[in-house]
Order: sequence, then structure tokens, then C-alpha cells
Amino acid sequence: MKRFNSGVIHFVVFISVLLFLGPGLSMHPFSYDHSLKSECLMELPQTINTGEGFQELKIKENGENGKVVERVNLQKGGIYSISAWVKLRNEKGRAVRITLRGKNVRYVDGGQIIAKKGCWSLLKGGFIVNVSAPVDIFFKSDGSAAADINVQNVRLQRFNKTQWRLQQDRVIEKIRKSKVRFQVSFQNKSTVEGSLISIKQIRPSFLLGCAMNYRILESDSCREWFVSRFRLTSFTNEMKWYTTEEVRGQENYTLADAMMQLAEESKVLVKGHTVLSDDKEWQPIWVQSITDPEDLRNATLNRMNSVMKRYKGRLIGWDVMNENLHYSYYEDMLGKNASAMIYSLASKIDPDIPLFINEYNTVEYAKGGVGSPINVKNKMEEIVSYPGNMNIKGGIGAQAHFVPAQPNLPYMRSALDTLGSLGFPVWLTEVDMPKCPDQVKYMEEVLREAYSHPAVQGIILYAGPEMSGFNKLTLADNDFNNTEAGDLIDKLLQEWQQEPAEIPVEYHEHNDEEESRIIGFSPEVSLLHGHYTVTVTNPSMKNFSTTFSLEVTTETGQLQVVQLELDV
Repeated sequence: MKRFNSGVIHFVVFISVLLFLGPGLSMHPFSYDHSLKSECLMELPQTINTGEGFQELKIKENGENGKVVERVNLQKGGIYSISAWVKLRNEKGRAVRITLRGKNVRYVDGGQIIAKKGCWSLLKGGFIVNVSAPVDIFFKSDGSAAADINVQNVRLQRFNKTQWRLQQDRVIEKIRKSKVRFQVSFQNKSTVEGSLISIKQIRPSFLLGCAMNYRILESDSCREWFVSRFRLTSFTNEMKWYTTEEVRGQENYTLADAMMQLAEESKVLVKGHTVLSDDKEWQPIWVQSITDPEDLRNATLNRMNSVMKRYKGRLIGWDVMNENLHYSYYEDMLGKNASAMIYSLASKIDPDIPLFINEYNTVEYAKGGVGSPINVKNKMEEIVSYPGNMNIKGGIGAQAHFVPAQPNLPYMRSALDTLGSLGFPVWLTEVDMPKCPDQVKYMEEVLREAYSHPAVQGIILYAGPEMSGFNKLTLADNDFNNTEAGDLIDKLLQEWQQEPAEIPVEYHEHNDEEESRIIGFSPEVSLLHGHYTVTVTNPSMKNFSTTFSLEVTTETGQLQVVQLELDV
């Protein structure tokens, strides 16, 4: 029960949970079943056709070291999702990847999965090609003969950009919004007639943020530009070890402290970046010269305790070990379990926030490699499976530094599927792209793809105004006038935040049997997930105004019925 000056309100929420994806989006390779939990199945699952643009392909022949399906004609600009069930005959586990090869299309990669011996795994991925051409599709595994790879149920589906966008929008309605209906109980008819419910979002659940560097401390205009837009940030270098302890034993948090104070005063959330880096070149110079593992262990413990305790309770997450797939400085110095032990200590210091790994070439680069989604997933599993780490709050950070070319959206989707399969929050943490003629169009495609994926809980742009030195994704010129990229970000910020709404209470002649009260109902309203202030007023009654807080989340389901009892 909540009490207000204008009276008393009893506040109850009833939740009606509908099917998560609703009819027509049942599980198949091209649906929005984003999980990869269908791994290592002993029997192939039944499959269904999926409508326009769908093809079921047959294995044509064995290639040099891979299976080849029948030749397909790809159309320039088409978005092609592909899936297949794969298993190995003679290997315990090996990566199998999809590759295109044709006269004008040479070795375009579209995704991979770790296949296993004797059970089936679902490989999902895709392509966007820049020519119209006949191509062969290979399923390859380096070091394995074609005969060792079993591929079944190869399915290809073509979309145009409009179809892809419509599918994204449909899913956004399911994963980012819930319908809300208010049921209001009044004491008499005069109160219910003409009553209005005003809804204002205080903070959206999904945040599109932007990196911040020390130059924001040098310009009031830069600060005003930033805080008028963003409610989420991470610092570029100011929390890193080489900045805060350039000389051993002489800590200096001046910049980081000032930026934290600015963020807190402006109600901007901060994701910590980074406790440690696994790249030797990004250590303080004095750390790089350490040769004694015990000395490095002590210095590392001091660093972790210093920075994590300093900002404990003030951050929403930490990048604990940066790029510890591409690099292995701590593993080389302290042993193969160094990352797992570091995360264990980090969890003890600050157990209440997600502890992220943060890698590049994960969602932006389809050729596999060190930072592949499979390797990132395996690394996180390795960390949480280490003794004592079972209850660590993990997080997956994909840096998302895209090249200046058409992003491979179906691959990106499958990569996010893999990263999200552990159930930890996935963030795009350093999103940018070098300047090119279609930079704004490509960035919008990337950002919308991330926003339409249920595993992704936040995005941080590696961008800013020109005076801040962001020369790839520049959002404003030196006079803080928006660039075209800045206009895009402002558009998405507005679109992904709920506009204020005012809905009537519809009079309904109904008497509560026990208290003879009048019941009013509002129309259903679709609201983006987030925190809201809700106010009930009646323009004909000067002293009647009641306000309360409401949270709309994924957990409340697709329909949330809020029951209010007003005593005025």
C-alpha cells in the first residue's frame, strides 16, 4: 500500500504471460529462437518449411576437405540465412564453418559451430553478397577430411532489406515491449468519469550509451552535448592500470574520479573499463619489466583491490580481463588458469555486478579466428567452471569494431545466438566503423540488429564529438552540431525511449460486491520496458492527483494488468 497526500492507493499487479514469441514464430532455423541449446542431439529434429525465399539444399559432392551442397544462385544485396545440422565421425570436437566459393565470390565465410562425434549440432550463419552469382556452399573443417563431416538438413532462406527490417520490428515488439492495462477502483462515479492516466518513462531498460574520455572535463559544451543524450558510458583509458599507476606505488585517479563525479551528477551509468588487460603492451611500463611471477601476482592483487574497491557500488559492470583470448600475458606469467583465478578474486571484491570478458572480431568477423563466438563462449565457460566460480555473475562483451563495408547481418545474429546461449548479459561495448560513403546506413543496420536480439542488454558506442578525438564514428563537429551519424544516434535514442502517454479511464458500470466500488479500465497500451512514473488525475477535480512508480520488464510477460484502488 502506498500513501499520497491526495488519498490512499492500493497497488497490485496481475501478470498474464503470453507465449514468448507468439504464433508463427515456432522454432526453426530462421525463427527468432536465438538459443543454441539444440546442441549434441542424438537424433535429427523434425524441420518445417518457412515460406517465401526458403530452399532446402542437398549435398552435391565431397570437396577437397569439405562437403559441398548443390549450386545456388545468389542475388546481389540479398540477405541469406543458412543453417544445417552437422556432426563428425572421427573427431571429439572440431570447428565446422560455412564458406561460399564462386567465380566472383571467393571464400566468403558465414559462420561456424563446434561439431562433435556421434551427435548433431545446429550451425547457423549467413551471407550478404555484393554480386549476383552462382556459388557453391562448402561445409569445411580444417584438418578433417570431407568424409569425416556429416551434414544434413541444409536450409537457405533469402530476405530483402525490407523483409529483414520487418522481422526485426516484429521481434522488438515481443522482446522490448509489454502491453499494460490499468484497472482502477474508485469510490464513486464522479471520480471515475473523466479520469486520465499519464505515463512517463524515467529510464528505459535498454540503454544506448557512448564512450567518454578526459576531454569532456575540458569543455562545458562537450559535457552538455553528452549528458543531454546518454545515460550510459564507459571510459576509454582513464580507469586503465597504465593511466592510474604510471609509476609503481604512485596511484593517480584524478581523471577517473573527476569523470565518475561528472557521470554521477548527470545520472549517467558507468560500466568499468578495464581492471586488467591480457595484452603485455597495455600494461604499465614497470609491469612489463617484471620477470618474477610472484612479484606480478602481488602487483596484480594490489591493482585489483585498488581500482575495484575504489568504485565498488558505483558501477553497473566491470570489464575484468580485456582481450584474454587474443592475448595471454597473465597466463604466460601466472599459469593457464590465471584468468579464472582473476575473475574469482574480482567476484569476491564486487559480487553484485556482472564481470565481463571483452573481445573483438566476435560479431563483426565471420571467419572464425581467435575471437570467434565459440571461443568467447568456451572461455566464459572455462572461467565459471573453475572451482569456486560457479556463482559468478558473468557478462559477454563484444567490442564490435566493424570494417567500412556491408555488415553480415545474418552472421551477426548467429554470433549473438552463440554468445547469448550461456544466459549471461551480452553487450556491444565499443561499436564503431571507419568512415565510408554508407557508414550511417551500415551503422543503423548493426545497431538495429543488436537491439532486436534478446540476449543483448546494452550498447556502448566508441564515438563522440570531433573535439574528443573520435575520428571514426564522429557524432558532432567542433561546434557540436550533429553529423549524419549523430542524427542517426539521436533518432535511435528517441525511438528506443517511450514517448509520454495519456490514456483515459473508461467508465465501466461495475460494483464491487464487498465495498460497492466503481471499476474503471484503461485501454491496453504497449510500453517499452523500463521504469515509469504513472499519475492518475481528473481535470474536473482540482485536488485529485495520485502518482506511483511502475516497472515494466521482460519478467512481467506480454500482458501486465495493474490494479489500482483509489480512496479519495
